[in-house]
Amino acid sequence: MPTDLMCAKQPPATRPSNARNFNIVAIALTAALVALQLVGLAILERSHAHAMHASFPHEAAVCPEGLAAADVPQIPYD
Repeated sequence: MPTDLMCAKQPPATRPSNARNFNIVAIALTAALVALQLVGLAILERSHAHAMHASFPHEAAVCPEGLAAADVPQIPYD
């Protein structure tokens, strides 16, 4: 019976494979893209809220008599 198959061998001391490096880069890029999308979404929500706030003030504006009959454009809802 061969005894060399029962010997404990040390694993080879090699650098991480290219596949592992690719996975690390892919995860980092995915995290960066998700963070960028969240920042963009926050900016979009803020600008949309600012536009809606400017379009619908809480207090009625005092208008001169000549402008009271002016047409007001309607804002479409999402």
